Amino acid sequence: MSNAEPEISPEITEAKPHRRRFSWIWLIPIAAAAVAAYLGYSTFSTRGPLVTIRFSSADGLTAGQTQVRYKSVNIGTVDSIALTDDLARVNVRIRMQKDVEDRLTANARFWVVRPRLTASNVSGLETIVSGAYIEFDPGAPGGEKKRAFRGLDDPPGVRSDEPGRVFTLHTHRLGALDRGSVVFFRDVAVGEVLSYDPPALDGMVTLRAFIRSPYEGYLRKGSRFWNTSGVSVGFGPNGVKVEVASLRAALAGGIAFDTPPELRNQPTAPDDVVYNLYDNQEAAITATSADRLEFLTYLDGSVSGLAEGSPVEMRGIRIGNVQKVELAYDRQSDRFVVPVRIAIEPRNIAFPDGRPQEEVLAAATRLVREGFRLQLRSGNLLTGQKVISLDLVPDAPPAEVRIENGTIVLPSVGGDSDNIMAAVGAMAGKLERFPLDEIGQNLNAALASVNGVVGGPELKDALGSLSGALGQVQELVRKADGGITPLLRRLPEIANNLDQAVRRANTAVGSIERGYGGDSSFNRQLDRTLQQVTDAARSIRLLADLLGRHPEALIRGRTE
Repeated sequence: MSNAEPEISPEITEAKPHRRRFSWIWLIPIAAAAVAAYLGYSTFSTRGPLVTIRFSSADGLTAGQTQVRYKSVNIGTVDSIALTDDLARVNVRIRMQKDVEDRLTANARFWVVRPRLTASNVSGLETIVSGAYIEFDPGAPGGEKKRAFRGLDDPPGVRSDEPGRVFTLHTHRLGALDRGSVVFFRDVAVGEVLSYDPPALDGMVTLRAFIRSPYEGYLRKGSRFWNTSGVSVGFGPNGVKVEVASLRAALAGGIAFDTPPELRNQPTAPDDVVYNLYDNQEAAITATSADRLEFLTYLDGSVSGLAEGSPVEMRGIRIGNVQKVELAYDRQSDRFVVPVRIAIEPRNIAFPDGRPQEEVLAAATRLVREGFRLQLRSGNLLTGQKVISLDLVPDAPPAEVRIENGTIVLPSVGGDSDNIMAAVGAMAGKLERFPLDEIGQNLNAALASVNGVVGGPELKDALGSLSGALGQVQELVRKADGGITPLLRRLPEIANNLDQAVRRANTAVGSIERGYGGDSSFNRQLDRTLQQVTDAARSIRLLADLLGRHPEALIRGRTE
């Protein structure tokens, strides 16, 4: 056997675990994750609510760009825009900021600001460059929280942070009034019309008007409102009168108000007060007087041109107005009558205010006893407007003052239109009695007589004789050179013929005078002609006498 040494195996070292050292590089993702988590939490914690606003159109709105502003401060951004299920409107989802979450209540309002041009206002011009945006009005605090809203089609007239009050007005006629129409106090714009309801069955329209502070404190329970829309044209003693409250009121309509001096020390108007809106200032002043006296009268005949608000005058001065004109049937007299209710202002006639009805009745009875009556008169011939006048009527028939349903009834007489018709009737009666037929017959007879005289034989004979005499005179002139002796023989005959012509002409003149009259133009001309013929005959007779006594005068001429 060999003595070889045994092999020795290598020493196996025991494995020990190796601990890896921490690398600082891992701090970066950890920090990033922490920052992301913080940002995510911060964003989530500060993220505002998501609200939905329903508009009629999304014109000018863009998702992710269009902003929501309040007092020019960005408080939200449009998140998405989608149509409603019925495709009638659009739903705009907006992410609002956290700090306005508490003001998203039922009192909040949203509307789109775009360029708007109306007769009363111009707004939103800045959006031409910046684009449209959504305006937010939080409204009064304390409302019920809400996340779905209905957007306004038009901007509201009043913001929640604007001091003032809203008042209710009633009227039967809007005229040019609309949303945004101006409210004036002494020609100063102090508010505007917010809205109005559709007319009721009786025609009454309810308006809501906002009046800014401090002017809302000027209103009392008896204050007056009237319509100043458009242009007022009237006819007065100084000619045509044109009134325009302002160009803005003429274009977009307007309302004015005032408070009577006697009410200015009274408390301010309560919240539930409702005012009447009158057509003009005169109607408002007359209708709102607390001391006015109301009367009733009955008019006969047509009352065309008389309407509610027509003036009531005394001696040409307006003392009241017509309140109501009706048509009624009187069973006792079996005829239709027109009851007219009028209101008279005591201060317009220096009558003490606040007098009891007994004293007013006594005063009215005294006036009626003296002859005062209510009478319908024409106020304007161009427009046909009628007024009721309380004047002294001469020879007025007896009448009494009575009370009907608590209202004093004043008697009336026929108006000026009745007097005109009576005058026309009287003139027609006189014309009817005028003997036109007899005058026509006499005129026909006279014309027939004249025609008979002109065509009668007497005038023809006279004119024939005159023509023959003139012919003889002409023949005498022609034959004067032929010999004086024959001429001398014929001169007496010519004179006699001329005398006969004159007598016949006189006879014809007498006939003409009976037919034509003594002062006619034909008679005067014929008189002058006969006078000339008479003078010619006289001259011929003198010539014949002279030549009979002195024939030598033809040769020697006339001697002394």
